[in-house]
Amino acid sequence: MKPLFTRSAFLALLLAAVSFGATAQTYPSKPLHVIAPFPPGGPVDVLGRVLAQGLSEAMGQPAVVDNKVGAAGNIGIDQAAKAAPDGYTLAIVPLGNIAVNPALYPNLPYKASDLAPVTMLATVENVLVVNAAVPARSVKELLALAAQKPDSVSFASPGAGSQAHLAGELLALNSSVQLLHVPYKGIGPALNDLLGGQVTIMFAQMSSVLPHIKSGKLRALGVASLKRSPVMPETATIAEQGLPRFEAVSWYALMVPAGTPRAVIDKLNLETGKLFARPELREKLTALGMDAATGKPADLAAAIQADTLRWTEVIRQKNIKPE
Repeated sequence: MKPLFTRSAFLALLLAAVSFGATAQTYPSKPLHVIAPFPPGGPVDVLGRVLAQGLSEAMGQPAVVDNKVGAAGNIGIDQAAKAAPDGYTLAIVPLGNIAVNPALYPNLPYKASDLAPVTMLATVENVLVVNAAVPARSVKELLALAAQKPDSVSFASPGAGSQAHLAGELLALNSSVQLLHVPYKGIGPALNDLLGGQVTIMFAQMSSVLPHIKSGKLRALGVASLKRSPVMPETATIAEQGLPRFEAVSWYALMVPAGTPRAVIDKLNLETGKLFARPELREKLTALGMDAATGKPADLAAAIQADTLRWTEVIRQKNIKPE
């Protein structure tokens, strides 16, 4: 009988194990770079700076935020994907760039598999809102209006392929009604026309529409998460209103180049989890409309897979093209 391991194979495994342990013990030994693929001031940048400051304190090395903007975040994500897999380049990755854009852009310079999951950072609740002049007071009533007259219900979005656009198309697919998509160049113009009554409904992040809901200018018809929002507990989820499993939640994650040592990923996961568990940080994110949400790399991988399947199918069925 041949031995299971030759002497040379055993030595190779031993050296790999020693190297793996040494990597965990010495990392980090130089500054970290956190790529934020969107401009300063937005949620990606805020999360990047919170993370950089926390990791600097916890890991004893400076962490610097690099805003690599352009092409709807794809430029920054591509740079992160092509960086050395040594744990010194991190990226704040929105859902769209990892679970939507690979299906939306046929010539995307990176693949989702070019990045490895570390942890979820934050989620953002989306809510379906309607202009207050529209008689519908529930998702069921809204869909009844749309069924009576196809394309009479229009929905605004900040642009083709945006989370708001995909959520609206998912609603149409799940309910078998026709909704008229009206794309805008940004959330501001879309929200202005919704308030003015030029469009009927919109999916939007709760923080951007909550003041208008409180003032009575907009009406919340349903929350797009599977659980009710603590901010608006009286508003039922869309899933509760006859569309089981309907979900359109935005999120932001921490990822690194594929091939980064597992020991490094685990260390980043551990320190990030401690940071985002701090009550003062969670309160800060809540004030900005985000909910801190961490977890294991496998949890993030599962979320990416689920959202990739969901939004790729919507893009395929509705033949959605980027602007």
